[in-house]
Amino acid sequence: MKITTPTLLLDKAKCQRNISRMVEKAARNRVRLRPHFKTHQSAQVGEWFREQGVDAITVSSLRMALYFASHGWKDILVAIPVNLLEIDTINQLAGKVKLHLVVVNMEALEVLERQLVHPVYMWVKIDTGYRRTGMLPHNHVGLDPMMQLLFESGKFLFEGFLAHDGHTYQQTEKEAVRAIHNTSVYLLHLLRNRYSSLFPDILLSIGDTPSCSMLENLAGVDEIRPGNFVFYDLTQERIGSCSFDEIAVCLACPVIARHPEHNELILYGGSVHFSKDFLKLEDSSLLFGRVVELTADGWTSPPADDMQVVSLSQEHGVVRASDQQFEKYKVGDLLCVLPIHSCLTADLMKRYRTLEGEWLEHLSGVPF
Repeated sequence: MKITTPTLLLDKAKCQRNISRMVEKAARNRVRLRPHFKTHQSAQVGEWFREQGVDAITVSSLRMALYFASHGWKDILVAIPVNLLEIDTINQLAGKVKLHLVVVNMEALEVLERQLVHPVYMWVKIDTGYRRTGMLPHNHVGLDPMMQLLFESGKFLFEGFLAHDGHTYQQTEKEAVRAIHNTSVYLLHLLRNRYSSLFPDILLSIGDTPSCSMLENLAGVDEIRPGNFVFYDLTQERIGSCSFDEIAVCLACPVIARHPEHNELILYGGSVHFSKDFLKLEDSSLLFGRVVELTADGWTSPPADDMQVVSLSQEHGVVRASDQQFEKYKVGDLLCVLPIHSCLTADLMKRYRTLEGEWLEHLSGVPF
């Protein structure tokens, strides 16, 4: 494998197994899987989902929606509160695909009601505890007029209530994740009951990789929207969503310097490749990645005497190693690093190389 600069490696077999497990779990729970494609943002990876029967997707921008629409996807949810400045793009897409939009306030609905050319499918985002954005479930003063406008307008096809339990990312115990999930399902059911006289077929949609990976019972909703599970990463491993063996991407970086006095290896691979995301360890030190070894058919789990990326600058990464691990590497070797956050690493790297040597595209590297 000839690699000369930082290169994001993708293990296709692991990735496809991750997809299969989630497809099978959704089927067992009789819920629709609408995977979030913001993690991989790749037409080729998207085809692996389509091969397993997935026909509806989630994206995080209208540009991403346009990209996947150009590759034949017809049922697309843009899971970020609607950006009214992109109304022309919304109207363009809504004329071509089954376009789902998310709203979190009355102001956006009123503008859409005036400016939409084609009917769109609408979801109201509910804040069930993450506290990023969304309507609070008990804010009936705000929700009632929104629901009335959705009911009365001919521009909207109301689908249901949507939530993202991003606060599961702060957990490391399965029962804590279960409690968050159950709370969200309960709150969404309260809203379904309140507005069932207006809309008898309200759908409920949730989406976060920890819940969808760790919990077997996902009943009580109609749709799940996990995304990170396609690759996983060190954050998900720490939470308990996956094992090291299920992480499907790693970043191969050349060793460009050695410092025996500190047992440190310097990588050509910094924050412009990994992102600045980190995990705080029990001793309060920061972890920016874990080193694994390339094998004939992939890579190992992190060694027992762990090699850790302990700091990043723009182009440089610093790896701290044990005496034994340090002596194994020389300048000009490659080190492979499991990322903290695969979504951001993939976005920065702009393409993937499979273990078979095939290059796969990423939206951020495609002129569009």
